[in-house]
Amino acid sequence: MKDTIAFIMAGGRGERLMPLTLDRCKPAVPFGGIYRLIDFTLSNCVNSQIYKIVVLPQYKSQSLNEHLEAGWNIFNQKIGQFLKVVPPQQRTGPEWYQGTADSIRQNLYLIRRYKPRHILILSGDHIYKMDYSRFQRYHQEHDADISISLLEVDKSLAHQFGVAVVDENYRITGFQEKPKQDAQTIPGDPQHVLASMGIYLFRAETLLDILESTDAYDFGGEIIPSLVESHRIYAYPYRSQNAIEDYIYVTLENGERQLRREPRTRDSSYWRDVGTLDAYWNANMDLTGVDPYFNLYGRNWPIHTFQIPAPPAKFIFADERSSDRRVGKALNSIVAPGCIVSGVVRDSVLSYNVVVRSWASVEESVILDDVVVGRHCKIKKAIVDKLNNIPDHTEIGYRPDEDRQRFPVTSRGIVVVPKGYFRKDDAA
Repeated sequence: MKDTIAFIMAGGRGERLMPLTLDRCKPAVPFGGIYRLIDFTLSNCVNSQIYKIVVLPQYKSQSLNEHLEAGWNIFNQKIGQFLKVVPPQQRTGPEWYQGTADSIRQNLYLIRRYKPRHILILSGDHIYKMDYSRFQRYHQEHDADISISLLEVDKSLAHQFGVAVVDENYRITGFQEKPKQDAQTIPGDPQHVLASMGIYLFRAETLLDILESTDAYDFGGEIIPSLVESHRIYAYPYRSQNAIEDYIYVTLENGERQLRREPRTRDSSYWRDVGTLDAYWNANMDLTGVDPYFNLYGRNWPIHTFQIPAPPAKFIFADERSSDRRVGKALNSIVAPGCIVSGVVRDSVLSYNVVVRSWASVEESVILDDVVVGRHCKIKKAIVDKLNNIPDHTEIGYRPDEDRQRFPVTSRGIVVVPKGYFRKDDAA
C-alpha cells in the first residue's frame, strides 16, 4: 500500500477514562500487560504494509511521544517510510485541532507534499485486528470516493452508534445518529445494523476538495452525511469482510491440539472502543481465559510495542515443609516481565514490575506498572494505576460503600485506584 498515508487521531482528552488519563492521552494508556492502546492501530498499519503514518496528538502527549520514539523507530525514510508525530501547527489559524476533519485540514500540506492516492483515517484508541489492504481492495473494487468500515451490531444496540443506511450493494444512502427507534437494518438481515467504527478511506483528491470547500470539523457527524447524494460512499462490513489468517491451535476429533494457519473468527470480528473505564476493564478481561475473546499470541499478525528491558516473571513457591507455605501462582492471567508473584492471581492482567506479596489475592483486575500488592491484600474487580504501594491487609473491591469514599467506582462496580494513591511511605 505504497500509495496510502494513514492519519491516526491521537488527540482526545479521554475524560471518560479519568483518572487513567490524568497525566496521559488515551492512546498512551497501558493495555494488556505490555502495550499502549495506540500499538494496536499502528500494528494493523505495519501488518497491512502501510509504512507512511502520521500521528496527530494534542493533549498530554509526552508519554505517547516517548513511547513512539522508543518503540516505533522502525521506519526507513530512505525508501519512503515514515512515522511523523504532528501536534497542532496552527498553519491555518490560532486554533488547536477542533475535530477529526479539522485535524486533517490543518495538515493538508503533508498530503500535497507526498501526493498519495488514498488517505486512511484511524483512531488511536481502539482494540482490534484489521487488514487495511482488504479494506482498500474493497474500496477500489467499488470505485468509491469514500469507504467507511462499519461494524455489524445487534439492532438493540443501535442507539449507541451512528448507523449507516445502505442499499443492497452496500452503498451508503443515509446516516442515523444514535437512533432510539426505527434503526435501519442491514438489507436481508433485520436483526443487525451497520455501526460506524470511525475508520475512513478517502480518495486523496476527494478529501482535498472536501476539506477546502467546507469548514466542518467532524467527519462522522457533519461531513459524511452531507456527501451521501453527491459522492460514491460505500460501507465496508467489517465482520464479514475482515479475515485475519493466523497460526492458531485447533482441536482435532481425537482430542489432540494442532497448530494450523487459518482465519481466527473471533480476532477477525473483534473491535472495542475502550473509551470508558468499564470498556477498558472489559477489554483487558477479554485477553484472559483458556480461549480468549481476543488473542495476543497469534504469529502472523503480531502486536508490536516497546519492550521494557525487564527480567522474566517469577513465581514464588516455598516447600511444603516450610512454615510459611507461600505459593505464588497466576491462573487464566497475563503476567508481564519483571513481575514477582508470591500470592494468587486469577483472571487478571499484570503490567511490568508488579509485585504480589505472600498470601495476597488479585482477581479480575488490571494492575499497571510498578505496583506492589502487600501481604494479605485482597483485590477484586479493580484497575490499579502505576506507582502504587498497597499496604498489607488492604481490601479493594469487597466493600463498595467504603471504596466509593476513597476511589472512583464505575457503574459496573469496577474500583479505580489513581496513580500514586498509595505512596511508598504509606506501606507497612
